[in-house]
Amino acid sequence: MSTHPPQQQSEESAAEQSTEPAETESEHDHDHAAGPRRDVGTQTTETEHEPDGADDTREIRVFRYDPEVEEKQEPRFDTFHVPFTKGMTVLDAVIYARDQFDPSLTFRHSCRQAVCGSDAFFINGQQRLGCKTQISELEEPIRIEPLPHQDVVKDLVVDMDHFYEEMEAVDPYFDPDETPDGELEEQRQSRENREKVKMSTRCIWCGACFSSCNIAAGDNEYLGPAALNKAYRFAMDDREGDQKTQDRLETIEQEHGVWRCQTQFSCTNVCPKDIPLTEHIQELKREAVKKNLKFW
Repeated sequence: MSTHPPQQQSEESAAEQSTEPAETESEHDHDHAAGPRRDVGTQTTETEHEPDGADDTREIRVFRYDPEVEEKQEPRFDTFHVPFTKGMTVLDAVIYARDQFDPSLTFRHSCRQAVCGSDAFFINGQQRLGCKTQISELEEPIRIEPLPHQDVVKDLVVDMDHFYEEMEAVDPYFDPDETPDGELEEQRQSRENREKVKMSTRCIWCGACFSSCNIAAGDNEYLGPAALNKAYRFAMDDREGDQKTQDRLETIEQEHGVWRCQTQFSCTNVCPKDIPLTEHIQELKREAVKKNLKFW
């Protein structure tokens, strides 16, 4: 069991979808932040639910854990047989299971368009967005678990506080030395520079890359791929101030920064927005080296 300290929640986090109307995500997370850590393991399926009269169904096995209910404090898997429709996503299936079979099933979701990043799950052994993953492309039974290497709050909900803390550590905000004189004049950027940072701007703070990183799993102080990608996004932007860029490079070249990355590409492989995270981290390493080069 890990003991991540409570952190201030980022404005980018999405609302937890729970069946208890008086309960909010922040109340749930901070009350039970010391829940079991979700490392890859095996549990026993205890409950099975089937719809009435459905000809074509898909079997999903969902991780369950509730620290507030005594008989649910031991992690397990529940099986649901969900009626299949063309275009159905994993998130659709989990929503159906909650609405039709078990209203206590708890998970996060919001936009359902792969933008909010709130429904990152561990699906058939890989970090994926539930709203982007097609049921038809998965082998049955479809195993749905919370993100590994995170503290489980309840069912598929994990404590994201530590992830948000690492994101905030790199100051993920634009900080130029000067702004245009005109009140409505835009801060211009060259096409070439925009292309350079374009992919890094697509991060949706889902935490999939952080969960997949073995270094982050073993080093509680490692900034992680998402935070380093955010540092890359601003450090490589020509419009940002020189001093702020230097400050960023000093932050990311610390002991638990870019040099902890072992280029395993696991973060790049699971990123739902196809960001070349590992490449960005390697470029930050080169920039950090160049910053310290002296020719006199």
